Amino acid sequence: MSRPSWDEYFMQIAGLVSTRSTCLRRRVGAVLVRDKTILATGYNGTPRGLKHCDELGGCYREQLGVPSGERHEICRGTHAEQNAIAQAALVGVSTKDSTLYVTNHPCSICTKILLNAGVRRVVYAEGYPDELARYLIEEARNLGLLEVNCLGE
Repeated sequence: MSRPSWDEYFMQIAGLVSTRSTCLRRRVGAVLVRDKTILATGYNGTPRGLKHCDELGGCYREQLGVPSGERHEICRGTHAEQNAIAQAALVGVSTKDSTLYVTNHPCSICTKILLNAGVRRVVYAEGYPDELARYLIEEARNLGLLEVNCLGE
């Protein structure tokens, strides 16, 4: 019997977290970790207490024909990465020098938030079509601000 690596272990947990997602287009889960300890989790969906898209007749972005990876502001949902950071903040846990395990490559908005929250490493399983995010990550990587690894694809 072989044990998963720490990266595999936390990514499996991120996959489980994604099952709570209420997004009709993409289910994403995120786990913030420091020193092999889970700090917070998050999944994508509408803000706490608001109606989910399925309760409102479907996805607004889908209805407008907005492609994946574009016009993030036209969405009722909050991304998994944002929710994980919000959960940490809600209970007073610092995200400085943490690692984020996320089922999909972060978008450009989440990348900026992760950098500002002091996250130092991102491990993701699947890609996401956001060129600006890739550019920001490469710049941050070159400056030694962020390490990014893909476990999937």
